[in-house]
Amino acid sequence: MKKLFFLCVAGIAFTLGTIGIFVPFLPTTGFYLLTSFCLLRSSEKHYNQFVQSKYYQSYVVDLLINKNISTKGMVRMFLLMGVVFALPIVIVSAAWLKWMLFGIYLAHVIGLTWYFKFHPKKKVVVKRVFSDKA
Repeated sequence: MKKLFFLCVAGIAFTLGTIGIFVPFLPTTGFYLLTSFCLLRSSEKHYNQFVQSKYYQSYVVDLLINKNISTKGMVRMFLLMGVVFALPIVIVSAAWLKWMLFGIYLAHVIGLTWYFKFHPKKKVVVKRVFSDKA
């Protein structure tokens, strides 16, 4: 029953997300994220396959949970963020908005540097999504 519910919600979310590509007021990304969430919850096999994939292990577990990032990786991350923030800074004409965007970028650099390099690492307990069948 639970599997069927998640599959139905995933189908509806995928349909709405696809319609959202063409209709401006529907949030495509949100519906696609809901689709992936529901599909992963509908099948233990797919969940385990996703969690054990090399991309999940390198980008989620290694980076966000274990906080293993090299200085070169951080510099590359901040350069890419700089490009993303520089585009609106160049386009916008209001000086106060340029300074605000620069301040937000600087806050990201300071906050992420503190988080990845100085924030204490926690022992993370992996929680099982699927319970053992009784």
